[in-house]
Amino acid sequence: MVYLKSFTFPDDNAETLFILGTRRTCYDSFYPFKVLSKHCLGRVDFEPITIFYGGNGSGKSTALNVIAEKLKVRRDSTYNKTNFFPDYVGMCKMEIQARVPENSRIVTSDDVFDFMLDIRGLNEGIDLKRDELFTEYLDAKHSQFQLKSMADYDQLKKVGKARSKTQSRFVRGELIDNIREFSNGESAFQYFTEKIGENGLYLLDEPENSLSPKRQIELAGFIENSVRFFGCQLIISTHSPFILALRGAKIYNLDENPAAVQPWTELENVRLFHEFFDTRRNEFNNDHGAERNHP
Repeated sequence: MVYLKSFTFPDDNAETLFILGTRRTCYDSFYPFKVLSKHCLGRVDFEPITIFYGGNGSGKSTALNVIAEKLKVRRDSTYNKTNFFPDYVGMCKMEIQARVPENSRIVTSDDVFDFMLDIRGLNEGIDLKRDELFTEYLDAKHSQFQLKSMADYDQLKKVGKARSKTQSRFVRGELIDNIREFSNGESAFQYFTEKIGENGLYLLDEPENSLSPKRQIELAGFIENSVRFFGCQLIISTHSPFILALRGAKIYNLDENPAAVQPWTELENVRLFHEFFDTRRNEFNNDHGAERNHP
């Protein structure tokens, strides 16, 4: 599915005219001006999966934030929105092929990090409550409680629960499940699967952060299925080989000048991984490895 058909960023001449014409001379930076134009990134034509690839400082996250602001999609975390961001976004143009669904959103690495911090805070609260319940259980189980009035009825029920259950069952019954059972990587993966729903346009900023290679591969499969079966369009910034290998993805290489569409196998980051393992392939095929695999 394609909701956003194309997006055009201002060129260097338009940006220069704006900067020369502004009277706000107290600023040292006009960000996001002059970030994407230095790569001559003008018009971007989108597919169901489109990727912005590049090293740190290439502008791939800037491109994603600009598009998100122009589309007015939902976001959770704040970002580097300078005083010039609205001016820059106003100079951009976009072509919509189908109405952008209301559940569309941008998901950044800050969103995932904040989510994991919330989980940690929740778990710490659960741990404190668990300790309180352990004490409460012991007090109730071994108390010499007698019902004197209807005001004591709730305490009577608690004593009954404590005497009929083990300590662990009593505490678990009084608490929500502790979600620390998930690792950081599992929590991050869970965040993406919860935020990406059916029939939506989703912008993912470096989703590989906090994910192991195995989880990145699982996320890639989830993205492919979301596009193929559930009417989603994905625009992603990444330098992960596992995400870059998404089937059918159109990749804009922002390390090139001008930015160019390239297959994932030609990208520098992917080539580095390939060459690293290729020069060591004998280590994967030696007798010791065979013995480990076939005892």
